[in-house]
Amino acid sequence: MASLVKCRALFQPFLSQINVISGVCGSDSGLHAFLTKRAPHCARLHSSDVKPGDDLIVRHLDGDDSGIVVLGINRPQSKNAISKNLVTMMSEALESLKKDNKVLTVVLCSMVPGIFCAGADLKERAKMQQSEVGPFVTKARTLITELGTLPMPTIAAIDGAALGGGLEMALACDIRVAASSAKMGLVETKLAIIPGAGGTQRLPRTVGVSVAKELIFAARVLNGDEAKSLGLVNHAVEQNTTGDAAYLRALDLAREFIPQGPIAVRMAKLAINQGIEVDLKTGLAIEEACYAQVIPTKDRLEGLQAFKEKRPPRYKGE
Repeated sequence: MASLVKCRALFQPFLSQINVISGVCGSDSGLHAFLTKRAPHCARLHSSDVKPGDDLIVRHLDGDDSGIVVLGINRPQSKNAISKNLVTMMSEALESLKKDNKVLTVVLCSMVPGIFCAGADLKERAKMQQSEVGPFVTKARTLITELGTLPMPTIAAIDGAALGGGLEMALACDIRVAASSAKMGLVETKLAIIPGAGGTQRLPRTVGVSVAKELIFAARVLNGDEAKSLGLVNHAVEQNTTGDAAYLRALDLAREFIPQGPIAVRMAKLAINQGIEVDLKTGLAIEEACYAQVIPTKDRLEGLQAFKEKRPPRYKGE
């Protein structure tokens, strides 16, 4: 019993997100043509839809894709490098998303063709005082941790280079999809530093300790197919002529997630994320506690009724 109480304390902050937030997510009628069906690439939104200084574009899809939110990194002049402003904008966006129970899946992509994120903005970093570097890295690490603890599924669509902090950002997502031509690696040792935003922890949890050490020690850069063979990404897809193959595959995955019971999906993610960090006995207690959260939901009853009536369920996140 003490173990179960301890487990509940581990994820108590997440349980408050079960209650459905009233209201409808914002939408953009012009966005649907860009970001849904077969037309989209985040990069195609970098012209008239984007204002100067918009380092991050947040789009709530609508229609059949309602519930999918796309976060598009947009710093073409700096290869989407992680700057102070980007960290601030992403932190604000994540804070809003984690409170919105109408958000079913988040897709993180780039609006800059050929690049996902080049890591830290070294030009900005070079202008920092030594005393500023540590606090900034802490903020970046906190941001990526917040991305990793979003309650809904997250998918990183890697259509270009994801290096250093860029790959650390992708590693914080639940699922990664990469174009076979994409390049990715934790290359910090080339600069006589180490990954500082979770890379030394998330990479070994993803590909295994020995492989992670080899990749980090050598600052090795992999293509999408190599990353897939090591389990670094879930899917590797051939790049297309518009440069958005990974994004399209990520969108297809998101469409597989959104018909499922939203509370159940969130609780499944929570059980997996918390359980993988503890021993099996404690993990099973976490699973039991998460399962208890779905029993009283209207969605569970709707699922049973839909099965009985041989029709698709209509879940409301209640």
